[in-house]
Amino acid sequence: MVMFLHAKCLQRLAIHGPMRVLHKNYGTSTPQNFSNYESMKRDFKIEIPEHFNFAKDILDQWSNVEKAGERLSNPAFWWIDGNGGEVRWSFEELGSLSRKFANILTEACSLQRGDRVMVILPKIPEWWLANVACLRTGTVLIPGTTQLTQKDILYRLQSSKAKCIITDDALAPAVDSVASKCENLSSRLIVSQHSREGWGNLKEMMKYASDNHTCVDTKHNEMMAIYFTSGTTGPPKMIGHTHSSFGLGLSVNGRFWLDLTDSDVMWNTSDTGWAKSAWSSVFSPWIQGACVFAHYLPRFESTSILQTLSKFPITVFCSAPTAYRMLVQNDTTSYKFKSLKHCVSAGEPINPEVMEQWRRKTGLDIYEGYGQTETVLICGNFKGMEIKPGSMGKPSPAFDVKILDENGTILPPGQEGDIGVQVLPDRPFGLFTHYVDNPSKTASTLRGNFYITGDRGYMDKDGYFWFVARSDDVILSSGYRIGPFEVESALIEHPSVAESAVVSSPDPIRGEVVKAFIVLKPDYKSHDQEQLKKEIQEHVQRTTAPYKYPRKVEFIEELPKTVSGKVKRNELRKKEWKTT
Repeated sequence: MVMFLHAKCLQRLAIHGPMRVLHKNYGTSTPQNFSNYESMKRDFKIEIPEHFNFAKDILDQWSNVEKAGERLSNPAFWWIDGNGGEVRWSFEELGSLSRKFANILTEACSLQRGDRVMVILPKIPEWWLANVACLRTGTVLIPGTTQLTQKDILYRLQSSKAKCIITDDALAPAVDSVASKCENLSSRLIVSQHSREGWGNLKEMMKYASDNHTCVDTKHNEMMAIYFTSGTTGPPKMIGHTHSSFGLGLSVNGRFWLDLTDSDVMWNTSDTGWAKSAWSSVFSPWIQGACVFAHYLPRFESTSILQTLSKFPITVFCSAPTAYRMLVQNDTTSYKFKSLKHCVSAGEPINPEVMEQWRRKTGLDIYEGYGQTETVLICGNFKGMEIKPGSMGKPSPAFDVKILDENGTILPPGQEGDIGVQVLPDRPFGLFTHYVDNPSKTASTLRGNFYITGDRGYMDKDGYFWFVARSDDVILSSGYRIGPFEVESALIEHPSVAESAVVSSPDPIRGEVVKAFIVLKPDYKSHDQEQLKKEIQEHVQRTTAPYKYPRKVEFIEELPKTVSGKVKRNELRKKEWKTT
């Protein structure tokens, strides 16, 4: 099906229909938006216009559909704070408020098209408004998790050359402490009930801002957002996405994997600092006209999640495997999930036993998907196809996915290799443009005609893909990507640490956690080992984002190394996963 950008097309994309009932067997639920996997893969096509802007071409079109009375009375956005506070916006209200925000960016902050805006906010309505305001003004959004430290913020501001930062009371002091070192930073906006010197108060400014704003006519291949992502060597990389790579590319996620219509209420629990929030809290649901549901929930609480799924008419739920592992440990007999009809998971592999437990407790399958910050959905389990627990499913319509050897040769079923996406002769539009200011890293991801994901896997005889390992040593814990380099950099700052190596270690709840192998300096070898572990862990929590600290620490005499002196993390990781 070809997607055109006007109201009639939006109606075709968001097919009105009754709620589907899930059957008893794996993978037999009925899709709302397509007939079967084969036809979906065969017929999918999107025409990319020269100019595209998600705010104007999608959100404002849904507002027009809404005004014409051709959309159900579902809100566009529905937010709760867990204490009785609630916000509901129609697409028209979302448009008006985001235009006010856009005027603040261009007038009060003097930002121009292409300028970069860092947004570090928790799950509050202003985060969504900031996303849409950046789209409307053609400014480049740079999201960040609220767990960033002063050091993290400084690095990101300097690397990105951001001209504006938007945050709240919690992180404003950290920004103030580094602002003088950020020569490009010219404006600061705070979401607060109180005024702060040197900052524009967004809540006050919104009261007086005009909602008369003309959306910038951005080209489809213009930079839209930059996401920082962790790697094994060096500091976090900047990944560039265009207005079409996510704004159009994520239609694959919304229409097929999430199978959304304008009658759905979609809840994704991802942190606002990660690209998964762009996937399932912004673009995928709104391109389908679905309602984006959000819960402030500063920390993951199983009972709060279950109560929310039971109390509110949430139809589609997306969360990390860690969340599902925690949820299935609860007694769910007192909860009735009357509206819930589709559950998906991404971010790390999900255990088959957790899928089965969730199915026993809710009657619903978990449809696992696989993708990266650099991409839209690469592989997924889609409604109507058999689910093989543990598999990440089949290639999405957006990509031609293969398993490759080190020379770029396509491997046959059953053989393990590197997971690759074909990018030549025609580059898929749902792919990032490049690693910003890092041409060598960008070039390193190409092997022949393929983009190499950095993950290893294999394809079985039925065309299902199976994840084996990450070839770049990145640790996925509770949905967070953690680079060993960042943790090791923090560890080496502790006076007791001579050298260290950080790898993933299995954990029944989080899937995997950070483990640090540490060689102590001679003067500290006689110290109380348990007390020293605690001190080192607390040091890392203070030095870098708290989620990165090593939950496991082991002192060793020496690290395994290659002849050239490189630490053999792979050897440590293999030992860890074999013996635990």
